[in-house]
Amino acid sequence: MNWKITGRFIITVVSVAIIVIVINIIGGAVLIFSGGRNNIGITKDISYSSAEDFTREFQEYLIENNNKIYTNSNGEKILGEKKAWIQVLDEEGNEIYSYQKPAKAKSHYTPAELIDTYKYISIDTMSTIFVSEKKLGNKNYSYIIGFPAKKIRRNIVSYDVYNLGNELKFGIYMILFIDTIIALLFGYLFSRRLTKPLVNIIKDVKNLSEGEYNLKREERGIYKEVYHNINNLCSKLRSNEEERKKLDKMREEWISNISHDIKTPLVSIKGYAEILSSEDYEYTKEEVKEYSKIIEDKSNYIKDLIDDLNLSTRLKNKALALNLKNTNIVSLARGVIIDILNNPQTSNVNIDFSASREVIEKDVDEILIKRVITNILYNSMVHNDKNVNIEVKVEKRDRVHISIIDNGKGIKEEELKHIFERYYRGTNTGKRHKGSGLGMAIAKDIVKAHNGIINIESQLGVGTKIEIIL
Repeated sequence: MNWKITGRFIITVVSVAIIVIVINIIGGAVLIFSGGRNNIGITKDISYSSAEDFTREFQEYLIENNNKIYTNSNGEKILGEKKAWIQVLDEEGNEIYSYQKPAKAKSHYTPAELIDTYKYISIDTMSTIFVSEKKLGNKNYSYIIGFPAKKIRRNIVSYDVYNLGNELKFGIYMILFIDTIIALLFGYLFSRRLTKPLVNIIKDVKNLSEGEYNLKREERGIYKEVYHNINNLCSKLRSNEEERKKLDKMREEWISNISHDIKTPLVSIKGYAEILSSEDYEYTKEEVKEYSKIIEDKSNYIKDLIDDLNLSTRLKNKALALNLKNTNIVSLARGVIIDILNNPQTSNVNIDFSASREVIEKDVDEILIKRVITNILYNSMVHNDKNVNIEVKVEKRDRVHISIIDNGKGIKEEELKHIFERYYRGTNTGKRHKGSGLGMAIAKDIVKAHNGIINIESQLGVGTKIEIIL
């Protein structure tokens, strides 16, 4: 594209220069060849070298006989071919012979009249004349040959040698001035075509900066690539804006849900704290222990929500340093499953575990990878019925693969692409789930921080498979 713009600019400059030169040539030609006494030049439409040479050489056709001078037959033939005429004058300017002379031509010329007739076209004859002489005996004869003015024209210019320098300087200044005007005019016309698209491009950039992303430019001309990039930029910005609005909406919903999730346990904490601090009633040891346990559970729940938010923010901003160490992924995954099954609330979940070998080692942050597997397993439990079957497999291929497969409800196709987004809660989320909406996003960010990949496949009524590749 840079070469195209440079080439167009060079063509514009060269075109303007050529136009100026052509106009100068045309103007000069008009000045030279236009009629009038102030113009210079000779135009000719005859086969010989020049009318002046013809006139000078014509003397060979003039002969004298019995003290009479006239044109021989060859001379008359040539004059007829040229549609020219001739007059022979004596030393006093009187006509002594003529051939094909116009009726209104003079028969006597004074020296001044002869010069004037030579310089300018006579209205009477409408001829351009040339003068020469022929010496016969001891007499000199002058002769005039006239050519049709429409075929041959002579224009005379006179100038003052002393003022020529000033006149030339003035002429040069006038030419430069006129050429400058011409160059500016045509330069403007050419450059306008070159720069007009730039005005539109600048306008488009301004509109983009003001948040107007519904632009569509036709991709053609030397700025085709620029228009293509602007259209792509508009498309991406429009998509980003839609995603931003969607994210803002999800964030608002998340804040609303988090506020509700925090408010509910806070109400319980406050209520039971007021009960325990009341002096109107004396509580038994068992009641105090029960109420204290509820307060503790609710506090832990709020802490977990805040920890999720903090971890998600740090992962998003890449502000979390990984504590990498060589770890047996098989033992790590098995330990997570044992912890879940040892929990009274999840002890009845059906989880099958298998591994391609007993030791599959990888440098990972053990706590964070546990968090990934835990989040995915809890997602499978809370989003499905209590009798869901979950299978966990650890395999060593080119990399370490951890697969978590369930035979639950599955996920709608339109929701599948949002599973790993922050603040997202699917439509299958039941009352049992009171998470922050950050669990799957945290899982993806942790895997990504380990330079890993996390994939998901799901089908409604069949189940879901999530594969972690480390």
